[in-house]
Amino acid sequence: MAESGNKRTIRGVVISDKMDKTIVVRAVRLVKHPVFHKYVRKHVKYKAHDEQNQCREGDTVLIIESRPLSREKRWRMLEILEKAK
Repeated sequence: MAESGNKRTIRGVVISDKMDKTIVVRAVRLVKHPVFHKYVRKHVKYKAHDEQNQCREGDTVLIIESRPLSREKRWRMLEILEKAK
Protein backbone atom coordinates (compact mmCIF):
# COMPACT_ATOMS: atom_id res chain seq x y z
CA MET A 1 0.00 0.00 0.00
CA ALA A 2 1.22 3.50 -0.78
CA GLU A 3 1.64 5.70 2.28
CA SER A 4 0.95 9.42 2.04
CA GLY A 5 2.00 12.04 4.55
CA ASN A 6 3.21 11.43 8.09
CA LYS A 7 1.12 8.74 9.74
CA ARG A 8 1.27 8.16 13.49
CA THR A 9 2.50 4.79 14.67
CA ILE A 10 1.76 3.34 18.09
CA ARG A 11 3.21 0.32 19.85
CA GLY A 12 0.86 -1.73 22.02
CA VAL A 13 -0.25 -5.14 23.24
CA VAL A 14 -3.17 -7.06 21.71
CA ILE A 15 -5.81 -7.58 24.40
CA SER A 16 -8.51 -9.08 22.16
CA ASP A 17 -8.56 -10.91 18.84
CA LYS A 18 -12.12 -12.25 19.00
CA MET A 19 -13.47 -10.15 16.11
CA ASP A 20 -12.93 -11.08 12.47
CA LYS A 21 -10.00 -9.10 10.95
CA THR A 22 -10.00 -6.76 13.97
CA ILE A 23 -7.78 -6.58 17.04
CA VAL A 24 -8.00 -4.41 20.14
CA VAL A 25 -4.63 -2.90 21.07
CA ARG A 26 -3.85 -1.37 24.49
CA ALA A 27 -1.23 1.38 24.30
CA VAL A 28 0.35 2.57 27.55
CA ARG A 29 2.10 5.93 28.00
CA LEU A 30 3.69 7.73 30.92
CA VAL A 31 2.37 11.19 31.83
CA LYS A 32 3.86 13.45 34.48
CA HIS A 33 1.32 14.49 37.11
CA PRO A 34 1.04 18.30 37.18
CA VAL A 35 0.94 18.64 40.99
CA PHE A 36 2.78 15.63 42.40
CA HIS A 37 5.43 15.37 39.62
CA LYS A 38 5.16 11.60 39.57
CA TYR A 39 4.85 9.64 36.36
CA VAL A 40 1.42 8.07 35.98
CA ARG A 41 0.60 5.26 33.52
CA LYS A 42 -2.31 6.03 31.20
CA HIS A 43 -3.68 3.69 28.57
CA VAL A 44 -5.89 3.91 25.49
CA LYS A 45 -7.55 1.06 23.57
CA TYR A 46 -7.49 1.16 19.78
CA LYS A 47 -9.34 -1.07 17.33
CA ALA A 48 -7.02 -1.99 14.45
CA HIS A 49 -7.45 -3.86 11.18
CA ASP A 50 -5.65 -7.23 10.92
CA GLU A 51 -6.19 -8.46 7.34
CA GLN A 52 -4.76 -12.00 7.74
CA ASN A 53 -6.03 -12.59 11.31
CA GLN A 54 -2.43 -13.36 12.33
CA CYS A 55 -2.33 -11.54 15.70
CA ARG A 56 -3.07 -13.38 18.93
CA GLU A 57 -3.80 -12.10 22.42
CA GLY A 58 -0.60 -10.97 24.14
CA ASP A 59 1.33 -10.08 20.95
CA THR A 60 3.18 -6.76 20.86
CA VAL A 61 2.30 -4.95 17.63
CA LEU A 62 2.92 -1.73 15.75
CA ILE A 63 -0.21 -0.02 14.44
CA ILE A 64 -0.40 2.83 11.94
CA GLU A 65 -3.03 5.48 11.38
CA SER A 66 -5.30 4.96 8.36
CA ARG A 67 -8.55 6.09 6.82
CA PRO A 68 -11.75 5.12 8.65
CA LEU A 69 -12.38 1.41 8.01
CA SER A 70 -15.53 1.16 10.14
CA ARG A 71 -17.31 3.13 12.85
CA GLU A 72 -14.50 2.68 15.40
CA LYS A 73 -11.58 1.34 13.33
CA ARG A 74 -9.05 3.99 12.25
CA TRP A 75 -5.81 1.98 12.61
CA ARG A 76 -4.10 -0.84 10.71
CA MET A 77 -1.72 -3.43 12.09
CA LEU A 78 1.68 -2.76 10.50
CA GLU A 79 3.81 -5.54 11.99
CA ILE A 80 4.07 -7.97 14.90
CA LEU A 81 7.05 -6.94 17.02
CA GLU A 82 6.90 -9.82 19.51
CA LYS A 83 4.77 -12.93 19.64
CA ALA A 84 3.03 -13.98 22.86
CA LYS A 85 4.60 -16.79 24.87
